[in-house]
Amino acid sequence: MKKIFAAFLLLTFTLIFSQEKKPMFWEDIQNFKTLDQQSAPPSNAILLVGSSSFTKWQNVSDYFPGKIIINRGFGGSRLTDLNSYSEDLLNPYQPKQIIIYCGENDFADDAQLKADVVVDRLKVFYKKIREKFPNIQVDFISIKYSPSREKLWPQMKEANKKIAKFMKKEKNAEFIDITKIMNDANGNVRKDLFVEDMLHMTPEGYQLWTKVMNPFMK
Repeated sequence: MKKIFAAFLLLTFTLIFSQEKKPMFWEDIQNFKTLDQQSAPPSNAILLVGSSSFTKWQNVSDYFPGKIIINRGFGGSRLTDLNSYSEDLLNPYQPKQIIIYCGENDFADDAQLKADVVVDRLKVFYKKIREKFPNIQVDFISIKYSPSREKLWPQMKEANKKIAKFMKKEKNAEFIDITKIMNDANGNVRKDLFVEDMLHMTPEGYQLWTKVMNPFMK
């Protein structure tokens, strides 16, 4: 009886320890793996990687009829997370195009974070993409100016400017600026494009993104 109880305690502690050791977003990545096991990911698709603006765009394929899209956004992710999980996000796929939306949460996690740090994080991920896919199209969607994060806009604007400059110099790469279309006639961010948290978007917000993104979609 003592041996059974000891074994039970050992199993319990092992389970607890294993759960504690799991890094952030581990479960999201496992979910992606499960999806890929259930249905083999198509080749020559458009791969979306990034944070919750992609995660919550669950019906993204409806916005781009005729396009084959694999959505691998996971909410709350930062560019550091894309780098940490780069093999899991890139290796299972053979896309013809990768579109990135990320960086907003990097600033949200550290209000003092410099724009150059975020730009460098993107460059690291971009390099990882190019090591595996030297010639495909790679695009970065500009960091949106969510009303709930207005204090971070200056760093975000600087990062957008520097990322745009970087992407312009790269071959088969584009910076997709969605910031202007999300403004009203006076140049102010339209709060009606956001849900109550003033962070995530309404369907109309995604419709505007679609309008800007369409010319870049392979």
